[in-house]
Amino acid sequence: MGKTTPLTNEEGEVRELSAADLKRFKPAHEVLPASLQKTLGMKQRGPQKSPTKQMTTIRLSPEVMSAFKATGAGWQTRIDGALKDWLKTNPLG
Repeated sequence: MGKTTPLTNEEGEVRELSAADLKRFKPAHEVLPASLQKTLGMKQRGPQKSPTKQMTTIRLSPEVMSAFKATGAGWQTRIDGALKDWLKTNPLG
């Protein structure tokens, strides 16, 4: 590997990163010690054996988003559950 330019200047300011800089970056799990990964709560997760959900993008009103997000982690799963419950009483076909 050739000579690389430092990421910071004499004052400690980070310079603008180039595409070449980004290519040199590695995932945190490859470079951080296991003890620090554990402290940070980093978990390795493998691929799903049989995906049960599909990724999508939808637009929701701010009221719906804030209400579900206010319930904490898992809010997307709760939206999924609410839609399933709605479908039980409101069939689409």
